[in-house]
Amino acid sequence: MVRGALVALLKLEPDFEIVADAADGELAWDLVKLHKPDLVVSDIEMPKLTGLELAQRVHDDAGNTRVVIVTTFARAGYLRRALDAGVRGYLLKDSPSAQLADALRQVHRGGRVIDPQLAMAAWTEQDPLTDRERQVLRLAGEGSSSAEIASQLSLSQGTVRNYLSEIISKLGVSNRIEAYRLARQQGWL
Repeated sequence: MVRGALVALLKLEPDFEIVADAADGELAWDLVKLHKPDLVVSDIEMPKLTGLELAQRVHDDAGNTRVVIVTTFARAGYLRRALDAGVRGYLLKDSPSAQLADALRQVHRGGRVIDPQLAMAAWTEQDPLTDRERQVLRLAGEGSSSAEIASQLSLSQGTVRNYLSEIISKLGVSNRIEAYRLARQQGWL
């Protein structure tokens, strides 16, 4: 419903052409490769491929296509990861629609548009997790055992336990579930 409303709003802009829309990240990636759009508007959370994973693929492999994230996640951790993935715009869904259109135009011209309050938070909050710790914690939070995580990431079970212990210590929580919840809440996962 939100995607449809966003498409309908952007179609009202005389200088925009909507070439496709997608219900999940994998389909969005396929459509980016097919259409080679100037801009991709994505959310953070999507089935099959997250908006951040999509943004990284676009950044790495899609030439001049620029990504703008429009999301409800007003979390500095997400913004920092989005910027690392090459995202050129990060706006919140509660922004006025005219602001979105103007932001897309600015990004199309080569600029960058980021919600100002969120930008300030991103510079003061640091993500304490390494990429590998993030992988381990994501799998643990999804219910994988240490043995399953070890197998999936080609690590020993002892190494997985060490990662989980380090994560729990860094985040100052009691167990892997609390660590997962805190990391999700902060936008680090």
